[in-house]
Amino acid sequence: MPIAEAVAALVKIVAGRLSDKAARKKPLIAAGYRLSALARPLFALATSPFHAVLVRSLDRVGKGLRGPPRDLVLAASVGAESRGAAFGFHRMMDNFGGVLGPMLAFLLLRVFDVPLRTVFAASLVPGLFAVVVILVFVREPPPRADPVIASAPEGLEPPPKLVPLPRAARRYLAIVGLFSLAGSGDLFLLNRMTDLGMDRALVPVAWVSLQLGKGLLNVAGGRASDRLGPRPVLVVAWILYAASYVGFGLIGSWPLAWGILAIYAFHYGFAEGGQRALLAELVPSAARGRAFGIQLAIEGIAVLPANVIFGLVYSRVSPAVAFVGSGAIALSAAIALLTVETEPPTAAVSFPARADNQA
Repeated sequence: MPIAEAVAALVKIVAGRLSDKAARKKPLIAAGYRLSALARPLFALATSPFHAVLVRSLDRVGKGLRGPPRDLVLAASVGAESRGAAFGFHRMMDNFGGVLGPMLAFLLLRVFDVPLRTVFAASLVPGLFAVVVILVFVREPPPRADPVIASAPEGLEPPPKLVPLPRAARRYLAIVGLFSLAGSGDLFLLNRMTDLGMDRALVPVAWVSLQLGKGLLNVAGGRASDRLGPRPVLVVAWILYAASYVGFGLIGSWPLAWGILAIYAFHYGFAEGGQRALLAELVPSAARGRAFGIQLAIEGIAVLPANVIFGLVYSRVSPAVAFVGSGAIALSAAIALLTVETEPPTAAVSFPARADNQA
């Protein structure tokens, strides 16, 4: 829902700032998971579209609240040489959960004939279990001294808490925004396959195959990011995204489109971990929460205009123009990514010389 995603985007920016300031991140993460866990079962009580929008918005607020501190803790829990694999593993579990959840709901509804409202109410159980895991089993790493911020000399004020984002990080975030505008919902891909003659009964199968493809490739993509560097892997992933979209626009066979769907899944598997790992590389640890919040917000805010524009072009001009145009934007973002400096920031904060040391 666009309204819910817009609300979540604003929350992500605030949560990012809070993450940098908070000494402990776990309470913020747990609060986000707790809010989502308590919100989703409320769908069982919804009696109007307004209620559904309100519940969905609460769920997205929870997601926005937990996202930046979660990524911050994840980045701090591993060394720079393993960040891609760590973020890839997280995305793998998220994608697999996105498959297992609907499949379990389907079994409860169709096989065991459980009422829909009961299924929504039962979602409280795994949600609260996630909160328990966060609070009991997750260990928050101790804060590390950031090498880009020098200690203040004796008698002088410490450096400001709000560390500015490096220029390379700001450029990268702008490019992420450009790439996000090239995106569209996965349903457009499935709709294209049905337009090409695929039986609608195969739509769930195609969707599950896409989610499984993403999850199976996430860890491999993260490890490739660690070995080769996040930027070159991300450039290749975005080029594959552009190629898959151009392919969807030009092909005339749904079996061939299903094959291109595998290339699209390959992009996700290799990009999702690398996007976070690259940002963590470009930003000092004291500003990473804010940077993750901005990145998540950009991706969320772009959802509405990207889908609206794509849908209008798809329906009023042609699917080919919509897909090829988005592919061209994605390719432009991949080329622009080559201009981002990937060396980690090394400049330390400077302090004026003390008066008693001056001649």
